[in-house]
Amino acid sequence: MRREAAALGTVLALALLPGCAATRIGLRNAGAFFSWPKEVEKIREPVRKDARLAVLWVGHATVLVQIDDKVILTDPVFTSTVGQLSRRLVEPGVDPDRLPMLDAVVVSHMHADHLSLGSLSMLEKKVKMLLLPRGGASYLTDFDFPALELGRWQAWEKDGLRVTAVPVDHVGWRYGLDSAWMTESFAGYVIEYHGIKVYFGGDSAYDQKVFVEAQERFPNLDLALLPIAPIEPRELMRRTHMDPHEAMQAFIDLKAKRFVPIHFDTFPFSAGEPGDELRELDDAKRTMHLGGTRVVAPLKVGEQRVFWKRGEEDPVGKIDDTPKPPPAPAPPKKEEPKKKDVIPDDDKLD
Repeated sequence: MRREAAALGTVLALALLPGCAATRIGLRNAGAFFSWPKEVEKIREPVRKDARLAVLWVGHATVLVQIDDKVILTDPVFTSTVGQLSRRLVEPGVDPDRLPMLDAVVVSHMHADHLSLGSLSMLEKKVKMLLLPRGGASYLTDFDFPALELGRWQAWEKDGLRVTAVPVDHVGWRYGLDSAWMTESFAGYVIEYHGIKVYFGGDSAYDQKVFVEAQERFPNLDLALLPIAPIEPRELMRRTHMDPHEAMQAFIDLKAKRFVPIHFDTFPFSAGEPGDELRELDDAKRTMHLGGTRVVAPLKVGEQRVFWKRGEEDPVGKIDDTPKPPPAPAPPKKEEPKKKDVIPDDDKLD
């Protein structure tokens, strides 16, 4: 209770900072402390026997990825708050005790909304291997599961499951003072198993070269999990976070078949309103003219999508990278000639 009161005081202080954006973010955080997270319908059996590739969005950057018989969890956050400052807007999409044994858990960077020590405690008996960027293990407490740091382009592999750390454009410190030495403690990951490849972007600003290089090293990606928020205030957020248009461009750079947006509408981190990011993503889809085989699949928190069923060919197949032309403008309507007024015979004048 004392910690929550202190956190609330910090949030209220943030609301009083000068600047409209800081005020809106502070007020949204303060409001969240006085409300319960929105309930969602939670899946009780998250592993699908019929799936070759399935995705369950738990919320924020937490995604349960199933590739055949392997299960991977990204940036697990199941706590009601992060950093004891921001309270969830929506419940996690699955209860931690309903999760199966996790073949790998990946953490993209050290921020409290991505490396959640409380959440790792909830999962301690289920984690077979925790993978972190360089320097990340120094923030762990005494957990029972093994942990391994990966440098950029370094890979871990077991029983055919291969996870490679890939560069992104973000920051890796946790407390601020550690920014001087935590200069490589952020990463994305490419997860490979049985020929299926999944890209997890963690958190990143838009830097074309990191996505193009990932595509060159990992061609024919089946799925990209990319963050699309927070977007406001843009002059601040663009340094470390993509907006939906930039995320769509990253999807194009990666030449992935499918795009599932993440990192939005879970915590009150943006000065914008819930739903802003998906509206911008819809706008990006309309204006960027993706090739015909590309799939953009926003999920609701707690929603699971099977993208590829067992015993079937990949429904997306080979990527058609030919950009769709913009829709042709509709031809102008021909004006029909005006009809002459016709007077009935019995009304004519002699």
